Amino acid sequence: MDRLWTPHRMVYIGGQDKPADDSRGQCPFCRIPDRSDADGLIVARGETAYVVLNLYPYNPGHLMVVPYRHVSDYTDLTEAETVEVAHLTQTAMRVVREVSGPDGFNLGMNQGAVAGAGIAAHLHQHVVPRWAGDANFLPIVAQTKAVPELLGDTRARLAAAWPDLAGPGGAGGPADGEGA
Repeated sequence: MDRLWTPHRMVYIGGQDKPADDSRGQCPFCRIPDRSDADGLIVARGETAYVVLNLYPYNPGHLMVVPYRHVSDYTDLTEAETVEVAHLTQTAMRVVREVSGPDGFNLGMNQGAVAGAGIAAHLHQHVVPRWAGDANFLPIVAQTKAVPELLGDTRARLAAAWPDLAGPGGAGGPADGEGA
């Protein structure tokens, strides 16, 4: 075999579902918190950041930790935002381990379009659970990504397992689908 063709990737390259510009008004990460948790796929809400399921997951349980503030660069986060993004990332890993038992994680922030950020104007931390042998050729040969559970069901399971953050140093928020 000389080549593997992946024409389905042209949708991503072509920018389908990406904002028309970098403004806050076009930003999906700025609009998501205005939706209910279930509708926005929000797993947990903090004071300065929230956790949301990725609409285009690499693997089941692929989460993103997103500051509420429309900021693109990690160095522009306030100290409070930096601490909460880190805390929510740690909690996301613990919850996904409890619910799904992955063998590991990929964590990352793509800073700028050239670095692979699909939405470069709004910072987001990826939390991607990984299992031994989870990489396969199905997306290449069948143009299909196998995700064994509906996103809404995944969100509900993760939200149900999320600890109450209303205690000391934490920020509480609805995680049952009745969010703001």
